[in-house]
Amino acid sequence: MSYRILRIHTQDECPGFHNPLTLCLCLLSVVSIFLARVNCYYPRIPKAGGARRDAARKETPAAETGPTRNFINRLPNPVHLGYSFRMSTRRFNSLPAQVAARIREEIAKGRWTKTVPGRDKLVKEFGVSGKTVEAALQLLQNEGLLVSQGPGRRRRIVADMNSSLPSLKVAILTFDPLAMTEGYIIEMQHQLNEAGHSAFFASKSLTELGFDVKKVSRFVKETKADAWVVQSAPREILERMAGQSSPVFALFGRRRGLPIAGTGPDKNPAYQAVTRKLLALGHKRIVLLTRKARRIPIPGASEQTFLEELANGGVLPSSYNLPDWEETVEGFHRGLESIFQITPPTALIVDESHFFLAALQFCANRGLRVPNDVSLVSTDDSRHFAWFRPSISHIRWDRKAVMRRIERWAANISRNKSDLRQTFTKAIFIEGGTIGPVGEGG
Repeated sequence: MSYRILRIHTQDECPGFHNPLTLCLCLLSVVSIFLARVNCYYPRIPKAGGARRDAARKETPAAETGPTRNFINRLPNPVHLGYSFRMSTRRFNSLPAQVAARIREEIAKGRWTKTVPGRDKLVKEFGVSGKTVEAALQLLQNEGLLVSQGPGRRRRIVADMNSSLPSLKVAILTFDPLAMTEGYIIEMQHQLNEAGHSAFFASKSLTELGFDVKKVSRFVKETKADAWVVQSAPREILERMAGQSSPVFALFGRRRGLPIAGTGPDKNPAYQAVTRKLLALGHKRIVLLTRKARRIPIPGASEQTFLEELANGGVLPSSYNLPDWEETVEGFHRGLESIFQITPPTALIVDESHFFLAALQFCANRGLRVPNDVSLVSTDDSRHFAWFRPSISHIRWDRKAVMRRIERWAANISRNKSDLRQTFTKAIFIEGGTIGPVGEGG
């Protein structure tokens, strides 16, 4: 905190002080500075070795210890209203983050080498609650520094803290430019940056590269990055990127069976639940709208589940149920026009929330009532859905679990630790007011 210090002028020296408003503003400024300085000396959590610190305090006169030490001498000087000052914008970490930092320091010093003490000992060590200690340990576990060994057992230390962890330059290759505005993608970038890495969006998306394997491979080589996160990539692109020198993380995409790290929701059970529900409501003309990468060369796992459930329900699957369409705004609406022109579906399952909203608008423009004339289901959640009444039928999955997996992968890569593990987050079908029984025309 820095100030431009001057003494307060008397009323004779500064005629403005005859004005009550000016005097009040001056006093408020001095009080605000005083409170800010008090806040700066608010005590932090005690460091490790609390017993030694307490013993030292007993040998020190009371006037020289605690937050009031030399307090009078540290009071802010008066500040003349005619001069500006700037307050410190220093950011204080949360209490669990402070405890995690102290544990990290003790590990770096070599005090704890194989395991960290249990919760009760750390509570006494730092003088905080058990919940705070658990939160701090979870932070370190998310970083990859600690590994849980089960309930009631001490967490194991898995990283060498004596050497600093280098930060990564992580390039994020999205499916299309629109994906850069999606909340969970922005959150992923933010969390990687918070972890000390430098995450940035690649200058082109997969769509802009035409999903051409050679163009993508050349683009990756020309872009300066230590690691890549690739969103919803086709299998042939992931196969090529899995063989390159830079580590790659597949965020969604057709990654099953490939030697590549990845994560995403397991939507197969949710697709099964959606299809069975629609069949139970009497729907036979059910159409699933999904991207080309999910249909070609063969349907993806979730799409295959949908087609299998149709067959199990007595509906012979065909291209009608999984139609082809051009992935442009005009192409999407032309595809809908074509679907509803001859044999209108009684139910639409739409992959990705923005396509769902476009389909909902299409139905409204045609005078189709939802769910009376057509039932609608989104295969993804959206923060916008909270504002809809009746509620939207959709598939929901935990985005935070996906973000945590990416953070752990980046932490492992920064330690030169191989990480090719693939995880799948549970997805569930949330039934809302956009589905119903087949109407009279169905």
